[in-house]
Amino acid sequence: MSGNDPKAGEATKHERLLHYIRELPVGTKISVRQMAKDRGVSEGTAYRALKEAEQLGFISTKERIGTVRVDKKRRGNPGQLTFAEVLEIVQGSLLGGEEGLEKSLHKFVIGAMELDEMRGYIDAGSLLIVGNRENAHRIALEHGAGVLVTGGFGTSEDVKALADDRRLPILTCRHDTFTVASMINRAMYDRLIKRKIMMIADLVEPSTKIGSLKQSATVADFLKLSAETGGSRFPITDEWNRVVGMITSKDVAGSASSQTLDKLMTRRPTTVTMATPVASAAHRFVSEGLELLPVTDRYRKLIGTIGRAEVLRAMQFEGRPAQLGETFDALMWSGLAESRDEEGRLYFTGTATPQMSGPLGTVSEGVLAALMQQAGARAVEDLRRSEHVLENMTTYFLRTVPIEAVITIQPLVIEASRRFVKMEIQVSHDGELIAKAMMTAQTIDPG
Repeated sequence: MSGNDPKAGEATKHERLLHYIRELPVGTKISVRQMAKDRGVSEGTAYRALKEAEQLGFISTKERIGTVRVDKKRRGNPGQLTFAEVLEIVQGSLLGGEEGLEKSLHKFVIGAMELDEMRGYIDAGSLLIVGNRENAHRIALEHGAGVLVTGGFGTSEDVKALADDRRLPILTCRHDTFTVASMINRAMYDRLIKRKIMMIADLVEPSTKIGSLKQSATVADFLKLSAETGGSRFPITDEWNRVVGMITSKDVAGSASSQTLDKLMTRRPTTVTMATPVASAAHRFVSEGLELLPVTDRYRKLIGTIGRAEVLRAMQFEGRPAQLGETFDALMWSGLAESRDEEGRLYFTGTATPQMSGPLGTVSEGVLAALMQQAGARAVEDLRRSEHVLENMTTYFLRTVPIEAVITIQPLVIEASRRFVKMEIQVSHDGELIAKAMMTAQTIDPG
């Protein structure tokens, strides 16, 4: 296709380098200079290939470790922390067993017990967090576990050699055992929360072959690509593969076959990244009337595309996660019980806890606003059985709320259409109105 990258030879060389990187064994170290020398290419060409391989998830660059070939996993899989990630979290250094850094751990064990008792808790894939107890280091490695030595201590050369032989990392950091355990536990919770939020990365597999056209492509090139793929809209990229426009069959209708697309395309199109929540993408599709979104990296380079039907279908079948772990919203909302009045309308009752207090010792206005928004969201779900995006919320605080007061939150629907819901949300205590909000939300109907 003449409209695509005119430097066909260079593109082919680039693809060969990407194939070479994919074929490397997991754990292999890679450098720009070495790859350029081994493959007979310039360092600039090698660098571009490595950067794209990193975006596609085939390599990872970590501080104090370097660039290594990693196992490509979908974000939605229930992956665990790797020892390399633990090393970064605790800001530590590696004592031995470098080849095991990319292995995952399924639990951590605090070594505050006798050695005989410790054996019952350590198994393959675990991490022993312990101080300068060399015997414990040895036992953990012999049982297939990694070791994190706290307090800035090291270990013997024999243990380091054992770590290298077993390909199990032994790490050290300056923090105490309790601090380290808290840091790792927090990281595990954060990862769990992230994995329960569906992202574009769960739907799109990055690819080097994407239906796209260059600015210099012609209407004839568009028609050829459309016939090959069955598509009617494509991203337009510049010479650096950055998205600069979108082109559709309506844009080219009636134009000469030799007309270049840069004169016909829609400039500065809406894009998403792999880290964009699916709900956010769905909102853009619905609110802007789009059918296709380019997926880009942080440099706006094209790495894939996602369609409206695919996103809305994913929302329909995936549904809302039942729990999002220890998010602040979930913790605040967990204390409210759901009920219905005589007319079948939802309302929520709960006790204001000390954690909800603000600087004056009464319930924080921010907490009240968050609770009203949560109540409104639940009412939209109950009314429409669909997802929504908050568009506007105006809050009024009429009275202060003391700690341990029993509050009632009731959303009252004012107007509801296929796409919008407007409601008033009231918060009361002992029958007295203490706060209210006017809320407008746009619903996203996956049907």
